[in-house]
Amino acid sequence: MYRIFVTREWPGDLLSRLEADRYSVEIWPEYTAPPSEVLRARAATCDVIVTTVEDRIDASVIEAGARSLRAITQAGVGVDNIDLDAAASFGIPVTNAPDVLTDATADLAFALMTAAARRIVEGDRYVRDGRWSTWHPSLLLGKALKGATVGVVGLGRIGFAFAERCRGFDMKVLYTARTEKPAAAMHGWRFAPLDKVLSQSDFVSLHVPLTNETRGLIGARTLSLMQPGSVIINTARGPVVDTPALVDALRVGRPGFAALDVTEPEPLPPTHDLLTLSNVIVTPHIGSSDHPSRSAMIRLAIENLRSILEGSGPLNPVGHSSPQSAV
Repeated sequence: MYRIFVTREWPGDLLSRLEADRYSVEIWPEYTAPPSEVLRARAATCDVIVTTVEDRIDASVIEAGARSLRAITQAGVGVDNIDLDAAASFGIPVTNAPDVLTDATADLAFALMTAAARRIVEGDRYVRDGRWSTWHPSLLLGKALKGATVGVVGLGRIGFAFAERCRGFDMKVLYTARTEKPAAAMHGWRFAPLDKVLSQSDFVSLHVPLTNETRGLIGARTLSLMQPGSVIINTARGPVVDTPALVDALRVGRPGFAALDVTEPEPLPPTHDLLTLSNVIVTPHIGSSDHPSRSAMIRLAIENLRSILEGSGPLNPVGHSSPQSAV
């Protein structure tokens, strides 16, 4: 019987459909992630661990599972929480769930941009605080989307889907990526270096994976290039942005607003400096949080583990040097 450890309880009944005579499934019952000692203990006794972005699958966990683990299946796209080099050294395949949360994350990025542009969260607070006394021409003036320039940093699946949504508002798209994308040129999107994208965009949306090269990519120098009053959106990974530098930049209005679904640290403490600023929206890492995406994420993780355990190999292998989209 194959032993499966799942680090979260998932919506729906897909896990319960695994045959009881072939799979023994243990689901971590707590709302928060299992601690390192639990992960090490389960790695030492299980065939597969089904993980999420919150689970720190470091070298110690993988070493504990060196004799037992036959796979680590991530129910998500980004795998920066897994030590891929350690997994490769022990011959443990790692899989992910690409392209099942592209639309959900692109939707949220666009929603955050709209909310920031039209100051929707501020308006809601304004009403709830009892400050709405009359209509006034200068009340909560925002930025227009139509015809604005949006900079897309990272034109993978999610970045591309986000840019497609911007077409409906006649937004001009600048993008930066490792290489120019022929499909982008067909849409009239222009490739540019990062500095130019930051300095010429009214809105900047981040869609890069977290790697050694992208950690702190948006810091004091790069933030200083952004236009006064511009908006930065992050649905990628929190450490792509230098948080203290962002706080300082927001205080002087360059950029003028941040809309963040991911943060560093994460979760963000309620006393954090970012949350003292009125020109920030923060959501709790819900980029893939719609029903179809959640079902697809766990379904693909299950399909990967079945394929591996039944001898067909991984459906979505992640190499230790393969760049992955960040969600």
